[in-house]
Amino acid sequence: MLNSNSKFPIAVNPDAAGGSSARKRIRVLLISIALICVWLTVRFPYEAESGLAHLLNGPNQVNPQTLHLRGEFVESNLGPTEERDGGVTVRMIAEQYLFVPHCVVVPTGVPIRVRMTSADVVHMLTISGTGDEVKVVPGYIVETRVQFDRAGEHQMPCHEFCGPGHYTMRSRLIAVSLEQFRKLSPEERVNCASR
Repeated sequence: MLNSNSKFPIAVNPDAAGGSSARKRIRVLLISIALICVWLTVRFPYEAESGLAHLLNGPNQVNPQTLHLRGEFVESNLGPTEERDGGVTVRMIAEQYLFVPHCVVVPTGVPIRVRMTSADVVHMLTISGTGDEVKVVPGYIVETRVQFDRAGEHQMPCHEFCGPGHYTMRSRLIAVSLEQFRKLSPEERVNCASR
């Protein structure tokens, strides 16, 4: 091609305009690869570890920092609930220096699953008169099964030293007849003030 003002030919590269957009695409691709590499280095080991732990340990893990916010240990889900199979599940949280809920009412003659986790350190709930102990570790859900043949009150102190307020860490469990239990509202099942 000739320039109209010049007698000398000027070479025009037909790829010159497309070359700058190709460079932009390459830059975007390289930046994307770099960001993916950073994510793989920083976040992926945690994600892989969490996924692997979930596969190995099953669903019995919980984040102690968020257990009050979502999942089975939100405050509205704590305490005893009657299951479809006729059993009762009691969910509790151990934290310095109390058990939540502080008192639970359960029925007699019914299998009871106690599911617990810790929000902070290791605790051990013991149920007087039964010999049952539940060692609770932060990040994990532990489960034990109990059944009460007669009505009565059971003290539930912590038997794992958890700090200077350890001596105050105790809860109560009151076993009542199944008929009485079914008459109680969910709030009354975790409020033993009238008992």
